[in-house]
Amino acid sequence: MRKLLTCLVILASGPLAAQDAVSATAPGASAGTGADAAPVVSAQAADTTEQPATQVGTETPPEPAAQATDGIFPAQPPETVEELRWIKRVVAVFADSPNDPLFRRQMEALERDPAPLAFRDVVVLTDTDPAADSALRQTFRPRGFMLVLVGKDGQIKLRKPLPWDVRELSRAIDKSPLRQQELRDLGQRGGVAIGR
Repeated sequence: MRKLLTCLVILASGPLAAQDAVSATAPGASAGTGADAAPVVSAQAADTTEQPATQVGTETPPEPAAQATDGIFPAQPPETVEELRWIKRVVAVFADSPNDPLFRRQMEALERDPAPLAFRDVVVLTDTDPAADSALRQTFRPRGFMLVLVGKDGQIKLRKPLPWDVRELSRAIDKSPLRQQELRDLGQRGGVAIGR
């Protein structure tokens, strides 16, 4: 019991000793000459003593939101859907303008809840420039707003002329035989096969 109390006293006095050392060397510390003179610690020095030390070479993990959207909305989309075959499912969103209300509503719905999309290996590709005549437009031939879901096998699973929310897309994906097999494989490997 005595050893435990001694350890606690040592641990408790460690931060105080470190703070005293910082306050003595801190710029702007008061150079008091009497026994009653209290050292003044600058706010910057006080902040540095309370932060935990980090090891060299360690990376801070990305934010949960960043992890959820990582790879779902690529900055550089692939040239064709064929490049993603057997790797990702594709949700292609088309409109004649990025200001199209249906396009904006669709993108807000997808960005609001990206975790179920990430769980289902979905990548979202957009095209709002009909004049560019991209490979995506040549493949799917949209007219105005259109949502297309392409399976990992490269086949079109659905086309919709109106926005769908993440729950509806997730249900459509989960009905496919390939997704059912993925869930069975996750279960056999001891993985968690729970998604929203």
